[in-house]
Amino acid sequence: MFRKTMLIAAMGAASFGAYAENVPINGEVQSRCVISTDTPGVYGNPNAYTLTTAPADGGVKPIVRFDVTLADAYYATITAPDSFSSSPSLPDVVTWTGDTAVSAVSDAANMGSYETGKIEYGYTDKYDLTATGSTWFTTSSVATMGGSKAFPGGSYTALVVAECIAQ
Repeated sequence: MFRKTMLIAAMGAASFGAYAENVPINGEVQSRCVISTDTPGVYGNPNAYTLTTAPADGGVKPIVRFDVTLADAYYATITAPDSFSSSPSLPDVVTWTGDTAVSAVSDAANMGSYETGKIEYGYTDKYDLTATGSTWFTTSSVATMGGSKAFPGGSYTALVVAECIAQ
């Protein structure tokens, strides 16, 4: 009798399957690193086959500002252009050069080593943002048309990519 009761109880339990519920936990994280365009760049055209952001050639170097409110939590990567995002049809290959440098800081004592400590790879410069405050980065860009051919008339746009990446 006891075995029969156990068997009936086990069969009854098996027919009622388990039930589970997934309960979400949501959250919103606000970055403590904000990127702003301080000065948009402009290409000067000192000769027919060169576009440059050099002020001496009629250009304007773009300046981007990073505002950090949490030290040692982020690093900045800034990549100079290596292509046009929009341009007229080009008659030849364009050769690119570019570099980024710290142009100003809000805390010279704690941010003074940013430029000397940067890591460069290709057109990208990486900076460890070790202090709170603001840092301004200036990027230079030069595009040279291959074969000393002239750039066609029209509008040209190239993009500096600035990222704040959590460590």
